Amino acid sequence: MKVKRYVAATAREALRKVKEDLGAEAIILSNRQTSAGVEILALADTDMSNLVDTHPVEHLREPNKGKSTHIQSELVDSDHVYTAQPTTPNIDQKMTERVPENVVSEEFVRSLMKEIHAMKSTMEEQLATVAWGNTTQRSPEKMKILRALLNAGFSPLLSRRLVDKLPDGSNYAQSMKQAISALEFNLHTASDDEMIKKGGVYALVGATGVGKTTTIAKLAARSVIRHGAEKVALLTTDSYRIGGHEQLRIYGRLLGLSVRNIQDADDLRLTLSALKNKHMVLIDTVGMSHRDQMVGEQIAMLSKADTDVKKMLVMSAASSDRTLDEIITAYRKYGIHGCIITKLDEAAGLGVALDAVIRRKLVLHYVTNGQKVPEDIHSANPRYLLHRIFNAKSGDTAFTLQDAEFALIMARNNNLDEPDSKIYAGAGHD
Repeated sequence: MKVKRYVAATAREALRKVKEDLGAEAIILSNRQTSAGVEILALADTDMSNLVDTHPVEHLREPNKGKSTHIQSELVDSDHVYTAQPTTPNIDQKMTERVPENVVSEEFVRSLMKEIHAMKSTMEEQLATVAWGNTTQRSPEKMKILRALLNAGFSPLLSRRLVDKLPDGSNYAQSMKQAISALEFNLHTASDDEMIKKGGVYALVGATGVGKTTTIAKLAARSVIRHGAEKVALLTTDSYRIGGHEQLRIYGRLLGLSVRNIQDADDLRLTLSALKNKHMVLIDTVGMSHRDQMVGEQIAMLSKADTDVKKMLVMSAASSDRTLDEIITAYRKYGIHGCIITKLDEAAGLGVALDAVIRRKLVLHYVTNGQKVPEDIHSANPRYLLHRIFNAKSGDTAFTLQDAEFALIMARNNNLDEPDSKIYAGAGHD
């Protein structure tokens, strides 16, 4: 076992060196501020495991002085000497005879490792809090931007990565402009009315109540206006709810379109073959929880069609951040062509939804903000959406972060990471 010493300009950089060298489970022994920067002493998790005696009861009966001396000598490095604490008194002979050795050993190891990991997490949080405090002092304008992003609904992970890309020395107005520009660059959107212009077969999927049917009616209306009713078709797979397809049929009658009910994969294949001359075919699917196993069955039915059925994920802007993350995770593994955000008029803000779209690198096609057909649907315009987020008038609420809460949240989210959530500073920058 070897205790290693790491020195860096900041606590965050020192922790990064520890993780790169010893791994995420490394044990932090101490940290202190030196003239060279922040110094951290650490050892590998495997080294700590080697310190645990696999037969503690046996050795409590017959202490091994040679082993203790050996362990003490291994805890010596160029800077510090670590000495073992006095051992505990011998356990009563009757107690040791009653308890099987392997049971005591397993419980001892579990208890020890649990305490070590708890101490490690606490120390990492404290180091991260110090690091964010130092950052606040060095770059107060960056911290203001970070606070604005968090209060707008963006996640700590995305906010931190974005702020890390901002140059030092800019004032608040310049930094905010650069932050919004970076968000705009990373928010991928389809070109204006791309679905309507290109046409094709689109299935709108998503949870119950997010507005799939109304959104289909809005898209159908726009397509009818541009290409005529004879070039548009509506299908529904919603045969589970009582009267589930009636709302779509009402919209169909108003637009001069018939609505066909699809029963299974064979029915879908035959129907799409008969509609191959249509410019646009829109499929309304059954709304269900993203945790329902029928999600996979429904997607499988769409995938068995000979025609390329593009799946559009419909999400409500009023959903929570964790709910959106779970929904995207559940559907993206089946292949998502793009997404539509609904219910902007019902959401307290748009930051949470756009954060999910940016981090998961989805293509946003449309947003909707009401029940009117076809008025309340709009092509996604990144600049307008971000302007709406950061120029909305809102006072302090129970959810507005204060200074102390801000540092704590950033510290606790310091180790979060997502492999596909890389953020770019803007065109031509990495």
